[in-house]
Amino acid sequence: MTKIQLHLLRQVLQAVLIIVGSLVMVALLAQGLSRTDVILENRQSAITYFYIVMLGSPQVIALLLPLALFVAGVWSLNRIHKDSEIVVAQAAGMTRWQVASPVLRLAMVCLVVHLGVNLWVQPMSQRAMREAVAEARADLAAALFRAGQFTSNGERLTFYARDQVGGELRGVLISDMTDPEFPMDILARSAALVSVDGQPTLLLRDALSQQLDENQQLSVLEFDQYMFDLSDFMKEDSELVLKASDKFLHELIFLDRKNYFENKEADSFLAEANARLTSPMLNIVMALLAIFAVLGGDFSRQGYAKRIGLATGGAIFVLVLHLALQSAAADDPALNIALWVVPILAGIILGWIYFGRGARIGRKQWVAAPPPGYIPGARS
Repeated sequence: MTKIQLHLLRQVLQAVLIIVGSLVMVALLAQGLSRTDVILENRQSAITYFYIVMLGSPQVIALLLPLALFVAGVWSLNRIHKDSEIVVAQAAGMTRWQVASPVLRLAMVCLVVHLGVNLWVQPMSQRAMREAVAEARADLAAALFRAGQFTSNGERLTFYARDQVGGELRGVLISDMTDPEFPMDILARSAALVSVDGQPTLLLRDALSQQLDENQQLSVLEFDQYMFDLSDFMKEDSELVLKASDKFLHELIFLDRKNYFENKEADSFLAEANARLTSPMLNIVMALLAIFAVLGGDFSRQGYAKRIGLATGGAIFVLVLHLALQSAAADDPALNIALWVVPILAGIILGWIYFGRGARIGRKQWVAAPPPGYIPGARS
């Protein structure tokens, strides 16, 4: 690469990193707000919260990378074109391909990174995030045992402890509404959380239970020790089931036919697999749209608002169309072909406009706006 090409590449790369970082931070902030229940309801630490939020970043990066490349390409190319750097480069003998190659090379790097995130990084991070969320929500000690407060796990269990000394709770009250017709209340002098056969169990000491029987008579029992099983009250988290976004490519294509859930979601898995392979190609389309927005027409000292607006509309249309096709392909597998056709066809058309038809535009551009310092008849 020449020094001019390296300069163009550096300008676009810097803009891509800034814009990707900004968009990802905004997206992670929005995603983090939906995970505040991890702290508010389950009393997890801030470290756990940020760990869960950061695990969602690969999916956000993969979604925003093509859009960030388009915005960065338009912004940087428009800036250096207004400074006449592109005109000087063309006057120095650089072809349209040489001028556009830094952006297209960066697009190829983004394609490889995007593909790597889709195939490996995203599934691993999504699985780790679901496991972390499940562990946080299943932490009954953190969710229930709050000294001096009435807490509940759904509508079936209400818990109160007067205070906590070390790992022991004092002055415990438990209201068990598992059977609404025969609720049970338990009072205990102290309690401790233990594990029995791998299940969370509350060991109550000096306990008293009260329950209405079938005759609506109050039954009172006293215990020196009472084992209260908490496993039935653990929150069942549907996120433990691996979704399409959590699976690796081979798991999406080669399904376990003995698994009812996978057979039921076979079309969705196939759509996800095709989307993961085709979405990286959108980086090439976005780069070509950015090049067309700034370099795809005659030179104008008044700017390129019309072409930039047209290219922006085209970029949004292609991105939305790809997402819509992925969603529709989950119901109609035949639409998976369109996931491949859209980026390939868009890339061919944009390439022809810039490198084929655009060659004639480039000659008109030279006539319309010669570079500063150009002297007719002078030798270059």
